[in-house]
Amino acid sequence: MLRAAIVLAALLGICATASAEAELWGYIDAQGRPHYADRQIDNRYQLFNAGSAPVRRLPPSAARAPAGLLTSFELSTGYQAVQHLIREAATDHGLDLALLKAVIATESRFDPQAVSPKGAVGLMQLMPATAERFGVKADAATTLQQRLTDPRTNLQAGARYLALLLRQFGGQTDLALAAYNAGEGAVQRAGGRVPDFPETQQYVRKVTLLHQYLSPPRGLRPASARLNLSATGAPAL
Repeated sequence: MLRAAIVLAALLGICATASAEAELWGYIDAQGRPHYADRQIDNRYQLFNAGSAPVRRLPPSAARAPAGLLTSFELSTGYQAVQHLIREAATDHGLDLALLKAVIATESRFDPQAVSPKGAVGLMQLMPATAERFGVKADAATTLQQRLTDPRTNLQAGARYLALLLRQFGGQTDLALAAYNAGEGAVQRAGGRVPDFPETQQYVRKVTLLHQYLSPPRGLRPASARLNLSATGAPAL
């Protein structure tokens, strides 16, 4: 009996941990940009559910805190402006639309003008050298960086890159995401696992949670769209 009680307690502990690890938090700032995290970073972040629950509206000077993840996308002016281009890029390159949206939300919060401290540009935060690999070139009137702020150009190149990574890593979405964040070489040097970089681990986890919340119910998803984060220590989804 004692042994059975210990096993039951352990199982309950695992379930509770898995439930906590699957939480997604976020808010929409005054500029209409969504922010997401796998934990409550500060008081602006509130716990999402996966549906379109009503939004608690705050004064214009305060952050808006949606209760539903789908609602947060609907409230994002950046997403509204490019959603048709995201769908186009996903179709053109055979990507899961929910996964592509999750990557873009994490990379740039749907801001086509976003530039990272390392020089990554646009919606999918492409480095100029990476963009050149996928056909983006400067011309006499426009620099490469300027071309990457064009939403369609950026999305087409970024989606093509993500699709290549998925093929390269045998459809293992966690490895493709890790490579998108840290580089293909980093995943290879890690022995075909998600590298032990805190930023990359966090990135893979956040995109995966967003993808999970944005996807249809598990039974309605194709097997290729299901994720496995065992390499990061997070639960399989």
